[in-house]
Amino acid sequence: MERKLVRFALCLVAVASAVLYLGHSAGATPASGFSSTPLITAFTPTFPEFQVFNRLRHKELEQIAPGYPDRTWAAFEKTEGPSDLYIQSNTWKPGGSSGWHRHPGYSLIVITSGTVVQYHEDCVPQVYGPNTPNGATLVDGGEDEHLIRNEDGNGATGYTVQIVAHTAPRRIDEPTAPETCQIF
Repeated sequence: MERKLVRFALCLVAVASAVLYLGHSAGATPASGFSSTPLITAFTPTFPEFQVFNRLRHKELEQIAPGYPDRTWAAFEKTEGPSDLYIQSNTWKPGGSSGWHRHPGYSLIVITSGTVVQYHEDCVPQVYGPNTPNGATLVDGGEDEHLIRNEDGNGATGYTVQIVAHTAPRRIDEPTAPETCQIF
């Protein structure tokens, strides 16, 4: 049963592929035009320590998904200690920004409408959304400082799934933009 819950969470992560809980805006001003709403509100699901490894070889994939490209798919997740699961609905108003922040775990994000631009410490803009060259999904997290904002003037929506250490904050706000990214 526990393994089914873990697989369910990982499937949810893959399907929702959503990830980014956001806060302060560029230049360390408060978040502006951005909101993040938890979709699970009664409690925070906590998973015990787990290790999951999934691997499908081309032969197996061909049986369940005819025409799948000739390659192997693999996924590995291992935690040491309990983990909390967060699922968020995110909205960026036109010009809305998350502000500079980082996460103690990773975030899987899917942009469902509009586009957002993600900036990392190197200040290279990466555009995400349906029908963009980068696609609608992105992964961020760890010690990587980043900012995500809507720059197309139309607003954007999406979902985020995060798995972090039990009781750790989902998001760590940064007081200023990284020294390596002073374009804001």
